[in-house]
Amino acid sequence: MKINAVKNKYRGLSFTLSGFVVFIIALVILIRSLAARNAYEIILSSAALALWIALRCVGAWGLRRLTTLEPLWKPPLPLTAVSGAVPIADWFVTTPALRLPWFFRLHFLVRGRFFPQGSRTGEGCAVFTETSLSRGGTTASLRLSFPLGGLFQGEGSARLRDIFGFFSFPCGLPSRQTLMIRSAACSAKPLRIEALSGAEDRRTRTSSDEERYYMREYAPGDRLRDINWKSSEKVDTLITRVSPDNQEKVTRIEVHFRNYGPARPGIGELWLLDRAKARLAWFLRSVKEEKASFVFNVCAAGGKWELKDQDEIDAFLEELSSLPFSPAQNENSVPEAGGAGEIYVFSTACDTGLPAFLLARQGQPLSLFMVQSAPHGKTECECLRLRDFPAGGIAPFPRWFLKRKAWPSGAGSGRVLIDYAEIRL
Repeated sequence: MKINAVKNKYRGLSFTLSGFVVFIIALVILIRSLAARNAYEIILSSAALALWIALRCVGAWGLRRLTTLEPLWKPPLPLTAVSGAVPIADWFVTTPALRLPWFFRLHFLVRGRFFPQGSRTGEGCAVFTETSLSRGGTTASLRLSFPLGGLFQGEGSARLRDIFGFFSFPCGLPSRQTLMIRSAACSAKPLRIEALSGAEDRRTRTSSDEERYYMREYAPGDRLRDINWKSSEKVDTLITRVSPDNQEKVTRIEVHFRNYGPARPGIGELWLLDRAKARLAWFLRSVKEEKASFVFNVCAAGGKWELKDQDEIDAFLEELSSLPFSPAQNENSVPEAGGAGEIYVFSTACDTGLPAFLLARQGQPLSLFMVQSAPHGKTECECLRLRDFPAGGIAPFPRWFLKRKAWPSGAGSGRVLIDYAEIRL
């Protein structure tokens, strides 16, 4: 409470370091020139002090109009990490039309903390970026990018600054946001799904709404005699009649996302986890596009999810962005008797419990998607450049530049698809 009171008391004395230095120098020169009776120095120092005082008064007067200002900063949604040659999407800051004093501009600042992959073992990376609105303008672009997925907690605020850099007056109301940053997309690879794995029957719901529950678009394999030609002519699309007693196959796909890793992960481990999340997102979207009736049962260290449609997949991917590493633990998860469906496992080289997990499912159809460090000389790999952090307004931790731990290459039985990732300056 006392700290806030002091801030409010001296809110108007918001001169910058350069403004303070100019004031001290001009004051010293004025005192020395008066003692030496140097008219030339008296005029120069007096003019500098007069300008300093005038800017202070004009800024304080213009600040009264901006007490209720609340700029809106809009990130591109869904917010996705970018790195390498991918173009950075601009954020936009909008304000109502304002009349600012001469020689003053409105600046917008974003400060906060970025937690890569949601890891909160440290205090998070400091984030800072700034933009200014042109005189008479209401919209400005803000350059801020994240090289990998995670969680961002930031605060946006406005400041009224003079063009000489002497004063910076805080104005308006700050706004806070918590944003999930999804992992950047990974490259597509050949994928084969066993369409009958884990299939089970369900009975279609009955309803009095015939158009909704007894009609659907024509699909390859439907009988021609079931086509409703009268309804098809109205909507210019083939419509098929569906009996209320018809049973449709629902394919349930078992997915295990193993986000197990070290308690204090470095940037190398976080990048592996980021690529594993990107591969999982690619898998869910690709399979759902192949057949809309697929239902995913996803199991991870943070919980379990049942994903039936695209909306549920999007909500899961938003939650997946901030899912951190979980400490390795003893697992007693043995497949249920009679479970003959193929399972799909996503893991990283940091997962020390993966061999035991695969051994417990020996003999069961399994596809493993593994992310590991690129071996020496490997050219086809996904790279994270550390210089992209400061370029995007993020301060990387110094320990990220130290020598990183080398994790052993993962191995598994069944089909294995390996993604390679590495860190570069």
